[in-house]
Amino acid sequence: MIFADRVAAAGQLAEALSEYRGRNPLILAIPRGAVPMAKVMVDMLGGEIDVVLVRKLRAPGNPEFAIGSVDESGWVYLADYTATTGADETYIRNEVVAQLETIRRHRIQYTPVRPPLDPAGRVVIVIDDGLATGSTMIAALHALRAKQPAELICAVPVAPPDTLKKIRGNADRVVCLSAPVNFQAVGQFYLDFPQVTDEEVIAILAVAGHP
Repeated sequence: MIFADRVAAAGQLAEALSEYRGRNPLILAIPRGAVPMAKVMVDMLGGEIDVVLVRKLRAPGNPEFAIGSVDESGWVYLADYTATTGADETYIRNEVVAQLETIRRHRIQYTPVRPPLDPAGRVVIVIDDGLATGSTMIAALHALRAKQPAELICAVPVAPPDTLKKIRGNADRVVCLSAPVNFQAVGQFYLDFPQVTDEEVIAILAVAGHP
């Protein structure tokens, strides 16, 4: 399955989750790519939009490859192959510190005058524009599970089957529109896949009523 762009993918996800319309879901996007998608889903399902801040931990010498992730609380997830990348304890510790600083900076940028919206007791839908290793989604779901939502849902347009297996143990429900075996990168499943800027994220959150 190929998606025209993130907006089209978000519309299809919203249709797949139409049973939550009118239940005031909290739709949480992993920045930056998923934030425009969250706006589409809120428009179609109702509810509220916010971001869940997690960062991937980058492999030594290969910053595009994730060896794990860290959430806003400082909880760290490491993939089972981390040691094979040359990442030792010192490297991981320094990488965690660097990514936590980025998370703090983004929180100040995105929601400068309020705390994150509280997921306790709510239907929470966590979205991303696709999963590769699934590391950041696992960290996001872990962080949110600790806050006791009524239902925790992972919703993505595309992800490889082995990643979905890892995700399912961390959410009450996983909705994925396409799970191709020949997965190389999220962008290969979109005709239009531009980068989303911090300015776009800030503008969307402001329009959604969270200045």
